[in-house]
Amino acid sequence: MDTARFIAARLRYKGVIAMVAIAISFFVIILAQSISSGFRHELREAVASVTGDVTVVSQGSDIEGSVPLGDRSVLEEAILSSDGVASVTPAVYRAGIVKGREELAGVIFKGTPDGPDSLRVSIPSSLADLLYLKEGDDFPAYFVGDRVRTRRFRVASVYDDLLRDGNMVVFAGLSDMQRLNSWREDQVSALEIRLKDDMPDRRTMEYRKSEIGARLLALAPEDGPAPLALSAASQFPDIFAWLDLVDRNVLMILVLMTIVAGFNMISGLLILLFRNISTIGTLKALGMTDLSISAIFLRVSSSLVLKGMGIGNALALLFCMLQGSTHMIRLNPENYYVSFVPVHLNPAGILLADLSAYLVIMLLLLIPSLYVSRVDPALTVRAK
Repeated sequence: MDTARFIAARLRYKGVIAMVAIAISFFVIILAQSISSGFRHELREAVASVTGDVTVVSQGSDIEGSVPLGDRSVLEEAILSSDGVASVTPAVYRAGIVKGREELAGVIFKGTPDGPDSLRVSIPSSLADLLYLKEGDDFPAYFVGDRVRTRRFRVASVYDDLLRDGNMVVFAGLSDMQRLNSWREDQVSALEIRLKDDMPDRRTMEYRKSEIGARLLALAPEDGPAPLALSAASQFPDIFAWLDLVDRNVLMILVLMTIVAGFNMISGLLILLFRNISTIGTLKALGMTDLSISAIFLRVSSSLVLKGMGIGNALALLFCMLQGSTHMIRLNPENYYVSFVPVHLNPAGILLADLSAYLVIMLLLLIPSLYVSRVDPALTVRAK
């Protein structure tokens, strides 16, 4: 029989205050981790819908995508053979001017294979507000080149414009934009790459961009423009700098909450030790070592930490599910890009946060457990 476990199971310590503090700390830890992951997930999807994680264009191409890429099939094959690449999507860009009732706005049309049907588009909410457009409305668009071309589009849908970086992107069908540019079916402005990583950070994107760029450069023709790889992090530096700031704040919260929980448990363990001085003396008199006695009280403390962790996790997950379905807590999108507090449950991140906090708390509890070595069994047994 495990003596330490047997005795620990019979020690009764009602550390309600300590357990509540532990539960609150883990609630904040999981909530902070989920909100940080939520911001990264929402903004990553918004950025990826505009440029992908990595974009391949022709050198010298401008925002109108005036220079088509070279042999598309060869480039796609080379990209898909690179590590970490999930998919490649062709796109055609074209700058245009759209007209509402009286207002004009400059936009970027982006044609993709999964875009709306012919002459139907999906417009950002900022453009819809500016031109007073809604789903089902028609509007003219003007494209300036060697001559001005006019097309009339219908609004198929309005999407939430999270980026609000000044470049309003209107999504259209790939074939519409190819016909507008007088291009063949195999000619596109760019190849947009999605990485396998669900939420790649700046470093991951730059590494993959460099790897793909070097591979494509070797395929560049001597008499034509070379393909150029661009990461989303380099195209939207402000967004990724803001996400890095959020991650640093979350790290500070994790450290602070872990320390708070640790010191609450230290005070709780000291109370438990003081209440059981005579028990400690008796166990020493019976020949039990200081290490074995410390293990007994650490078992009791560990049980309390795990209970608080479980309660905190359950409350945090419940809150995240409620916020995810109702968006009850709102934000100013001008400051936070999104109109609500986003949450994204990342099981691996939650498990890592739980495990790290638990290990740090148990390490902190080694400090009060040293008190056991200072207990004199002769004095405590006589006092009893």
